[in-house]
Amino acid sequence: MSDDVSVLPTLTSGPIRVEVDPPAGGRIAQITVDGTPLLVGHDAAGGDTLAWGAYPMTPWAGRVRHGRFEFRGATYELPRNHGDHAMHGVGFTTPWALTDLTPTSIGLRLSLPVDETWPFGGSVTQRLDVFTTGLTASMTVTAQDRAFPVSFGWHPWFRKPDRLDFAPEAMFRRDDDHITVDELVEVSVGPWDDCFVNHEPVGMQIGPVHMTMTSDCTHWVVYDEPGHATCVEPQTGPPDAFTIRPDVVEPGSSRTASFRLEVSTPG
Repeated sequence: MSDDVSVLPTLTSGPIRVEVDPPAGGRIAQITVDGTPLLVGHDAAGGDTLAWGAYPMTPWAGRVRHGRFEFRGATYELPRNHGDHAMHGVGFTTPWALTDLTPTSIGLRLSLPVDETWPFGGSVTQRLDVFTTGLTASMTVTAQDRAFPVSFGWHPWFRKPDRLDFAPEAMFRRDDDHITVDELVEVSVGPWDDCFVNHEPVGMQIGPVHMTMTSDCTHWVVYDEPGHATCVEPQTGPPDAFTIRPDVVEPGSSRTASFRLEVSTPG
C-alpha cells in the first residue's frame, strides 16, 4: 500500500467512496458506503498482498498447478507463490500506471512482463466507474507480439457478510492437490474454497449495507473459510484454466470482462 494513504486516488458519488491503490497492484483499497467499509483493509491483512482490498487477477486467476502448463507444444513454468503452485497472476504485485482520473472514474494500465514470471508480454487495462448506487469495473487483456492463454478476474476480500445469497448451478470438483479439475458436481454445503458455474446475481449484507454483485463472467470462486472475510471472485475461467479449459488471445486481439456492484442502505 502507498506509504501516504492520503495520496490514493479516491472516487466519490453520493454515499459511495472508493479508494484505489495503483502502486499496490492496481487494486481497490477500500469501498465505503455511508461510512461502512466493505473490504478487508491493508492493515487488517498483516502485510499479506493476497489478503486485502479487491485486486485484479491477471493474466491468470486462481492456481496454476505446480506453476506448470503447456501451450502450443512448449512447456512453461511460472514462479510458485502459494505452496507448490502459482496463484493469481502478476497484476496484484505490480504497480499499475494511472491513465486517466476524474472524480468518479479511473483508468489503469499494466504492461505484462516478458521474463520468468510471464514469458509472453501483452498488456492489461482496467476501468472503474462509481455512481450513486455502486460501481462498475472492467478489465481488458490484450496480446501484442505473441499469443498466450488467459484467464482473469477480480479477488474482492469482503468483510464477513451477515448474509450471503449465492445460488450457483454447479461446482468444479477439487482433487487431493486442492486444485480444480474439469468435472462439474453438485454444489456442496460450505464453507467453500471452490469454483462454481453461476449466472445469477450474488447478494451480500454487511452491516446496514446490502450489495448485489453481477458479472458477465460465468465462473465464480467463493472463499468463505476465514472467520473475518468472504471472497466472491468473478473470473473468466476456472483455476488451472490454462490446462483444463484454455482460452487463447492471438496477437492483436483482446478479452474483456466486467462486474457491477449495486449497494443500498435502509432509508
